[in-house]
Amino acid sequence: MELIERIKDRVRGEHKKIVLPESNDIRVVEAASIVSKESFTDIILIGKESEIKNFAKENNIDISDVKIIDPNNFSDREKLVNDFYLLRKHKGISMEDARNIILNDYVYFANMLVKDGYADGVVSGASHSSADTLRPALQIIKTAKDMKVASSFFLMDVPNCEYGENGIFVYSDCGMNRNPTSEELVEIAKASADTFKLLVEAEPIVAFLSHSTLGSSKCSDVDKVVKAVNIAKEKYPDINLDGELQFDAAVVPKVAKSKAPNSKVAGKANVLIFPDLDAGNIAYKITERLAKAKAYGPVTQGLAKPVNDLSRGCNANDIVGVVAITALQSIASENV
Repeated sequence: MELIERIKDRVRGEHKKIVLPESNDIRVVEAASIVSKESFTDIILIGKESEIKNFAKENNIDISDVKIIDPNNFSDREKLVNDFYLLRKHKGISMEDARNIILNDYVYFANMLVKDGYADGVVSGASHSSADTLRPALQIIKTAKDMKVASSFFLMDVPNCEYGENGIFVYSDCGMNRNPTSEELVEIAKASADTFKLLVEAEPIVAFLSHSTLGSSKCSDVDKVVKAVNIAKEKYPDINLDGELQFDAAVVPKVAKSKAPNSKVAGKANVLIFPDLDAGNIAYKITERLAKAKAYGPVTQGLAKPVNDLSRGCNANDIVGVVAITALQSIASENV
């Protein structure tokens, strides 16, 4: 059984409510229909009900069992507006501004539904930039109490692959932190290890990646990763981690024997920590397109409640996968 199917089975029956605010995107409406038919979680679409139903009908999509909320007709809209105003008034926002944002920007409205307990998670980004998806989350949901930095990851499922956890990897950070410090890389690694354990139910083996393997190159970029590894080993001794490692040394046993024979991580890594956003973003797209991998994300980690981004190149099944992950993250957040 594929990993995403196993995750669907784990969340089925929990009745988590996941909000999809981009109801004018056919991929999102298709995903809502698929989730409704598979009944592993509950979906809320945001927008004018008549417009969404007509849009679905025109495209032969059945959303008869999908809940739709129109912000302007929502019974507790004034509570959401007032609560958002209280959250942001220190930034100079007026009540009029708060009302305009909450009733007209569906991503902000979706986040307030989660903040005030009407829903459990948000999935957006099919037709919004990462910034427009994550800004409301950082303003409204904010980071979890024990997290110093929010980050993102891709859950990569590579077919016919003997590396990682039978072809399963977590790639971090691929969509959020542009040039993380050593200290931030440590927290990204910790969050990613926890994510891997939650989603894959296997031991995370964490590699801090670089163009250098254990001192083969000397420069400030490598120094940043080396410092992160040293801090992480001291701060999180229970996590199996190592670096700095080149990609092949991290995942290919034969190369690991040559380049890093004494590393307990080299050749076995299933959680890959990239030194910056360029490296992570490029790597996941290469893996997705050339290895024909399934790439779910960028999924956010470190928030108090799950709000997850999508690649604008996603399809409906990609969205369904992220919805399943979001529902599982919601369950986990309740147990923190």
